[in-house]
Amino acid sequence: MKPTNFAYYLTNFLSRYLPGILGLSQNTIMSYRDTFSLFLDYCSKNKKLKPEKVSLEHLDRKLIEEFLEWLEKTRKCITSTRNVRLAALHSFCRYLQMECPDFIHPAQQILSIPMKKKKKVFVEYITLEAMKFLLAKPDCCTEKGRRDMVLLSLLYDSGARVQELVDIKVRDIRTTYPSTVKLTGKGNKTRIIPLMKPMMELLKSYLKENRLLAPHTLDYPLFSNRSKDKLTRAGIAYVVRKYVTTAIKESPGLFPKKVSPHCFRHSKAMHLLQSGVNLIYIRDFLGHVDIQTTEVYARVDGEMKRKALEKNNHSIISDKMPVWQNDKQLMNWL
Repeated sequence: MKPTNFAYYLTNFLSRYLPGILGLSQNTIMSYRDTFSLFLDYCSKNKKLKPEKVSLEHLDRKLIEEFLEWLEKTRKCITSTRNVRLAALHSFCRYLQMECPDFIHPAQQILSIPMKKKKKVFVEYITLEAMKFLLAKPDCCTEKGRRDMVLLSLLYDSGARVQELVDIKVRDIRTTYPSTVKLTGKGNKTRIIPLMKPMMELLKSYLKENRLLAPHTLDYPLFSNRSKDKLTRAGIAYVVRKYVTTAIKESPGLFPKKVSPHCFRHSKAMHLLQSGVNLIYIRDFLGHVDIQTTEVYARVDGEMKRKALEKNNHSIISDKMPVWQNDKQLMNWL
């Protein structure tokens, strides 16, 4: 069977252009790949167009808009997920403009499809009191409990994204003063995060107990499962869910309705802000490219303070304005 032009360009896009020219991370490439898997699935089920028959001639704005609508209505994807899929399609079309000039007009039509505005999501975070309560839940009398305590503590103390925590290797931990952890974030960008003394003492004990101090262990994953394989995102989510469920049962009033691994990152940012740390430092600590991304924490903190002031307002200021026309001396002067 002769391959289609779509198959040729998509293969080059995923296997050569994204990793070789743009230098994107494997996780980003996997996300782009998933987008096209969904797109081919949509074409097969809804357009009776088998994957091996799809060509560039089939790609147009109408088909992409119908695919995006299918994502939202049939698969119940949220707006941000829909925008992620559209971003992958946009990237493919920008690639096609250079590699296949004959397709430049349809590509530009697809590129003109705008990102959908999404509702502002309230940042869920855990208070300092609740975080201390949660971090005390793992059973430190067992090896697994000690691993979970170190994992949860580092997830909070470093403000790491879940994937960043997954990717930490033993060599990324600096145990001598000043203690740090190297995190590799989006776009393979790395940042060095300082660790406080209590966190470093926990890590030292953990490395020693798990025999991760020898030179040959430097490229071992910091956190592993029973099979000694790198702990996955799902594995970390399971650990978080396990202890959060227990903590909420014991003290439901301390926690928001939904506590995800990413909530630890939000919590660290909020606690830094409430401690008076500058937003610029928090931006660098979290690995944000734009300060506007970090400013969401300042807005949330400002709103919380306003509500607290309104709840406990004992103002002595009157809200009634005096009628200046009744002041005879003022009227005579005027």
